[in-house]
Amino acid sequence: MLKTVGKLLAAGAVFALGVASVQAEDLKIAFFAASSQNGFNQAIYAGIEEKAAQIGGITTEIYDGQFNAAHQYSQIEDVLASGKFDGFVLAANDTVGIAGAVEQVGAAGKPLVTTLFPIGPDLTTLKRQVKGITSTVASPPADGAREQAGEVVEVCKDRNPCNVVIMIGQLIFPFDNLRYETFRSVLDKHDNIKVVATGEGSYSPDVSLTAMTDILQANSDVHVVLSNADQHLVGVEIALESAGYKVADVFLSGGGAANIAIDAIREGRWDATLAYFPKSMGRFALDVVVRSIKGQDVPEYINMDIVGPKPPIIDAAVLKADPNFVGEWEQ
Repeated sequence: MLKTVGKLLAAGAVFALGVASVQAEDLKIAFFAASSQNGFNQAIYAGIEEKAAQIGGITTEIYDGQFNAAHQYSQIEDVLASGKFDGFVLAANDTVGIAGAVEQVGAAGKPLVTTLFPIGPDLTTLKRQVKGITSTVASPPADGAREQAGEVVEVCKDRNPCNVVIMIGQLIFPFDNLRYETFRSVLDKHDNIKVVATGEGSYSPDVSLTAMTDILQANSDVHVVLSNADQHLVGVEIALESAGYKVADVFLSGGGAANIAIDAIREGRWDATLAYFPKSMGRFALDVVVRSIKGQDVPEYINMDIVGPKPPIIDAAVLKADPNFVGEWEQ
């Protein structure tokens, strides 16, 4: 039984985690990670395991999607066919291409909760687009990108030109392309802001270091680096230092709220990070799967920008107000 309570969540209501959680008996839940080697995916799974232990009677297993969309699609089909699992949690590599596999899960009568991104052609909405999606636990990608870019506009208001580098994951990914287009839709409205280069960091400090090094060889005066991933800024910072920049003088905005970003903001080296809370995401997702199995009402979506422990943008002011805050993943 499904009940759309997403509007309540969007209005600020919190879906209770553990307060009224159902009890489970010998349930088996599979988590399809985009990559089991990725720190963010590992943190989602840690949240799943924590919630499973809290409820009791649940066995979980993680599957490695290897950052390979075709592999993950086949993986879901194979695991579904095995009949071993009662429910599924997904962190998709391809938010559009995976729809066929998700529909197969729905046709088999198994609940599936997607995390991090919605599944379907429209990444601007958390509403259900594909049959087989029980619920979506995510933040709307465009909303966060718009807030990040808005901060850059404010930082650049007294500088002309204000030279900006965008370091994105991979533009081939629909969610990264949406973030990039959202960045540009905000920044390009301001004549003083010049996007001098775009690099693809592939969520890797090493790849980002190489990309930023090349960018700095062609651009000698960079004022802002706007990124969707904290991992990128690790490499960006090294490249800036190697090029002779005082890192604290460059406005650095990342994404993920990883502990490495929280520490860098507290130290004054970085300026902001778009908040993600993967452990909380995993806990919400597991709870929804179990509720669905038990025939209880579940939300169509949970907007993590609303139910997360901090506002979407974490900066020095947020951390000053909560000196004990730590992120939910390392990097």
